[in-house]
Amino acid sequence: MTMSHPDTSPATPLNMSVHSVPTPDDGSSQRTRSGRLKMLLVLAICAAPVVASYLSYYVIRPQGRVNYGTLIMPPKPIPSDAGLPLTDLQGRVVKTASLKGQWLLVTVAGGACDHRCENLLYLQRQLRETLGKDKDRVDRVWFVSDKAPVPAALMGGLKGAWVLRASSADLQRWLSPDKGQALEAHMYLVDPRGDWMMRFPDQADPSRVKKDLARLMKASESWDQAGR
Repeated sequence: MTMSHPDTSPATPLNMSVHSVPTPDDGSSQRTRSGRLKMLLVLAICAAPVVASYLSYYVIRPQGRVNYGTLIMPPKPIPSDAGLPLTDLQGRVVKTASLKGQWLLVTVAGGACDHRCENLLYLQRQLRETLGKDKDRVDRVWFVSDKAPVPAALMGGLKGAWVLRASSADLQRWLSPDKGQALEAHMYLVDPRGDWMMRFPDQADPSRVKKDLARLMKASESWDQAGR
């Protein structure tokens, strides 16, 4: 009788294959990234005409063309209502956002309005008038930096202008004078988005200021419309 013997050959090693574990569905994160990219693209498209107009006339300018006013780069956005509380002469609150939509020629002075203040207010008015058809794209703003009453004799020349009270300390968080000058020494230019973008020198030459304004009106005519 033949008897079988148990298999005494060496045991065959057990091979195990490890397959990649499925990753969680990342569709949500992809959609988030896509949404952010689209938002950035929209913002870039909206800002492009403004940036291009500044660059073409004041940075990549033809030889011999020199801007008279000091270009503020980057422009400084107007503060929020909390950062720049504004009231009219009757004490009513005015929102900073209401100033957007127009180019602004800005002066700063106390309510008593000394000789320099009067000259700047007169220059504001005359410069706007010299812009002809483009004058409706520009508003005049006088920030009264104290509580002093405004002389009634001045009000006739301020028809159509914004006359708003704001503290000098709050204004200096947005606007700043040239080195060694007072905030009241200059006229400031703000674009329709509410960004301070230029400062004109003390005792500015009206004809040279007008040239800067005319260039900006031309450079921005493709994206800025008259009126609010």
